[in-house]
Amino acid sequence: MTTASLPIIAVSTGEPAGVGPEVSIAAAIALRDRLDARILLIGDVRMLDARARALGLAAKWGGFDPQMLPPKDTLEVLDVPLTAPCESGRLDPTNAVAVLAMLDAAIQGALEGRFAAIVTAPVQKSTINEAGIPFTGHTEYLARETASARVVMMLMGAGLRVALATTHLRLADVPAAITEEGLVATLGILVGDLRRRFGIPRARILVCGLNPHAGEGGYLGGEEIATIEPAIRAACAQGLDVMGPLPADTLFQPRYLDRCDAVLAMYHDQGLPVLKFASFGQGVNVTLGLPIIRTSVDHGTALDLAGSGRADYRSMVAAIETAHAMVKASHSA
Repeated sequence: MTTASLPIIAVSTGEPAGVGPEVSIAAAIALRDRLDARILLIGDVRMLDARARALGLAAKWGGFDPQMLPPKDTLEVLDVPLTAPCESGRLDPTNAVAVLAMLDAAIQGALEGRFAAIVTAPVQKSTINEAGIPFTGHTEYLARETASARVVMMLMGAGLRVALATTHLRLADVPAAITEEGLVATLGILVGDLRRRFGIPRARILVCGLNPHAGEGGYLGGEEIATIEPAIRAACAQGLDVMGPLPADTLFQPRYLDRCDAVLAMYHDQGLPVLKFASFGQGVNVTLGLPIIRTSVDHGTALDLAGSGRADYRSMVAAIETAHAMVKASHSA
């Protein structure tokens, strides 16, 4: 194959003190002969080499040249040096700038069309904030850096897709953040990207209520009547296949899920515990509504596992495979 025929999937290796570097290396090794794509790691090549050697991973490193395919046994790296030496499990805020520089390099390459998709290893939000850089999460950062008016966080695994109406908010702030206009826009992005990025021509969406028993006719909360039901009616009037609101404690069972392509939960911890129970360690986080393709793992930095050799890299494998499938679906749409 020529370089032009192979999409480049860029993997930002995340917080260097966490498991991101090692799961990125392990996944790249596992997939290099299985995908018709180039996997490009973005990170400090000296740190990646040291981590691979410590864990006994057979890695041969090469620089990134978009016009030249590397030898089959070589991992391509876009080198972004760390500010300070890094030890597994020990966070250092002085490396926060380098961590975001890895992410920026991936985003810029995707926006410029040099990368077909980006995959992100986990970062440590607290450390970035300790460095004096306001950071809520990958999803919000990607939205800002790509000038996307609205993005949707969706996790998938074990045959489930769960999207979120709100993301990293305090629970007390969730009701005010749910608006009819916002829900209609979120449903439009969800249905549109399931068609464009996943090849589902007419996605069927189930919508959770916000309150217990979906408000019980207003006795347990009025958001369903005042906001969620009108949003569903408006979405259906636009031709979307949307049903709800349904109680979240009963929605996640086969008689409902067998009839849908995705669930829209109202807040982070409403739908994700179910999905992570079913698929943790092999799930994938996808950001919808972006001009680029972005996937990620379903776990955090796991500082207690970093450098131990016990970190499970299957979620990173799934994230890269999902990004590759989304690239192919987008090209055939």
